[in-house]
Amino acid sequence: MSLSELPSLIWPVVVLLVIQAGDAAMMLRPPRFIVDCLESVRLPRDWWWALTTAKAASVVGLLVGLWVPGVAMTTTAAIVVYFLAAAASHIRARALSSAFWVNCLGMLLLSLAVLVGSFVRL
Repeated sequence: MSLSELPSLIWPVVVLLVIQAGDAAMMLRPPRFIVDCLESVRLPRDWWWALTTAKAASVVGLLVGLWVPGVAMTTTAAIVVYFLAAAASHIRARALSSAFWVNCLGMLLLSLAVLVGSFVRL
């Protein structure tokens, strides 16, 4: 087993990029379900900008990584870590609503699948 510095499958990376771009855009004026989610894990509003910045940076990293070796793989791994931290925050706050199961764990599984499917060579 080895890692590929450029995605062997590009379309999963593009799907993740589009989702992250939509997520970053929604953070500019968060809809109620995002507000409820962030409030349920007790993330202060003063820190919401950090999430927007991280999501926007992930979009740039995924886009650049389609041409620059190692960047998309590193960015995808960082997205996995982001959603692991989000899951831990939900569990710690006992915020286990459908937003946790569908959004948080769904994105964790998707980003992990992109990491394995596009960058791991068997």
